[in-house]
Amino acid sequence: MTTVTFGNRLAAEFAAGRHLCAGIDPHAPLLADWGLSDDAAGAERMGRDVVAAAAGVAACVKPQIAFFERFGSAGFVALERVLADARAAGLAVVADVKRGDIGSSFAAYADAWLTPGSPLEVDAMTVVAYQGFGTLDGAFGHVREHGKGLFVLAATSNPEARPVQTAVRTDGSTVANAMVGDSAAWNLAHDATAPVGSIGVVLGATLVLDEFGIDPSVRPAGPALPVLAPGFGFQGAQIERARDIFGGLGDAILANESRSVLAGGADGLAARVRDRANAIAEALKG
Repeated sequence: MTTVTFGNRLAAEFAAGRHLCAGIDPHAPLLADWGLSDDAAGAERMGRDVVAAAAGVAACVKPQIAFFERFGSAGFVALERVLADARAAGLAVVADVKRGDIGSSFAAYADAWLTPGSPLEVDAMTVVAYQGFGTLDGAFGHVREHGKGLFVLAATSNPEARPVQTAVRTDGSTVANAMVGDSAAWNLAHDATAPVGSIGVVLGATLVLDEFGIDPSVRPAGPALPVLAPGFGFQGAQIERARDIFGGLGDAILANESRSVLAGGADGLAARVRDRANAIAEALKG
């Protein structure tokens, strides 16, 4: 049986006009805004409500794992129930876990999040490759064999990251640009004819990519490179400017919005998700 790749799954979402990645961030102020307790039960309620609102409307959801992990084992039980709802609804999940390590340690992270049947199974996970792109090798088997995906941190909006991400490597590339180049090269080497690759990058929508050594006018060879783009909505980036911001990297955008859909509580959640999904689809159409 042929495995449906994560890239092919994204391509189908994009063809249907779905580009919204709805965040699930049950931090204390938002839980209070929802009238929920700041505990595992509150996080579960928010997560399951977002999944219900996003199914068939958003391309995916992205739970920020830290906001579940802070409740210990109860938080993970809550997260597992949220993930189970998403699987039952056929809704893709990107786990915002930002895992990065070497050798068997990173492979164990990948096993936890990307193994079919795992209680924490998701469709893709965010990863950190500052120890070298090759340290992600422990996840590549899951990408090839199980149709999973990765989003590699490349250029992020927090100011502390800039000195690291703009640092120049011995090959003359910035660290941020190397993450883009290595991800695109993996897609080209492993599924050259795919419309969308299964390895993507995280690029902040509030950034000027040239300042990170990334030329947005250049489209990588091979499959379109998925870009998980936080910063739209509440953080100020305008989805109508997405093509200007990302240029040749803008063919496979997942516009991540969290507070713009979560703020305001459970009342009106479905309408906010639908409105943002429609606005993003309209802006990225064609």
